[in-house]
Amino acid sequence: MKKVLVAAGGLLLALTLAGCGNSAVVTTNAGKITQSAYYSSLKSTSSGQQVLQTMTLDKLLEKQYGKDVKSSEVTSQLNALKQQYGSQFQAALAQQGMTVSQVKQQLRSRLLLQAAVKANINITDAQLQQQFKTFQPKVTVNQILVPKKSTADTVISQLKSGKSFSSLAKKYSTDSATANKGGRIAPFDNTDTTLDSAFKKAAFALSNGQYTKTPVKTASGYQVIQMVNHPSKGNYKQHESELKNEIVQAKLQDPATVKTVISKVLKNGDVHVNDKDLQNVFNQYMSSSSSN
Repeated sequence: MKKVLVAAGGLLLALTLAGCGNSAVVTTNAGKITQSAYYSSLKSTSSGQQVLQTMTLDKLLEKQYGKDVKSSEVTSQLNALKQQYGSQFQAALAQQGMTVSQVKQQLRSRLLLQAAVKANINITDAQLQQQFKTFQPKVTVNQILVPKKSTADTVISQLKSGKSFSSLAKKYSTDSATANKGGRIAPFDNTDTTLDSAFKKAAFALSNGQYTKTPVKTASGYQVIQMVNHPSKGNYKQHESELKNEIVQAKLQDPATVKTVISKVLKNGDVHVNDKDLQNVFNQYMSSSSSN
């Protein structure tokens, strides 16, 4: 989670207050900080200009692609975050200085940009077939997280002796979000960025009912994984939607693609910068911005 939305809120306040003149934002016994002085100072900083870019882009993306992003998608991603952080979710929010509402807006902004990228790239059949080579369908697993390898070895030993995975998860797992649920985590595929790569690799190697015979070392500790449902891969035509999504996700990580898409969004938005000191704020995306 990032502080982008917090900063955006700050600049929005500054832009709103700027038209109000010399009303005080802060008063002290040494004098006051006026709205206009605050705005003038903020707009001269690179962070302030970046937030103005973000605010403008969000507004245009909402207008151009808002119909393509359902509120249920935002909720789904928020729930995934909550599950990822478990009981630490509120603490993580507090650490980043964010509210749930701000996180939801950030998630929606990401989905809007994703929709824009999807609408502005051409995905060929050859690309789909190439993507299918590394494709993994969504799998469902249980996992037990422990801090020491020796404890993970103990868990595996008890699984071999017939103990249930669910009872061992409740007894040993330090993952408070899943320990009482048999270690069950949300289904994931190879595009998941919240899970350790070693975890995913070990999970994808399992068949239904199998569990890892050696502890899996990850950034979180040591994990024992049990495969609940590993669907057959089938052929690429059966997974065209997922494959397209994977390609879009990859394009979202490509700065050149994102820059091209943002340029199109801004040009279609008929952007005009009225503050002469900010005339060049969009120049990196559209060369004509300074004249607009």
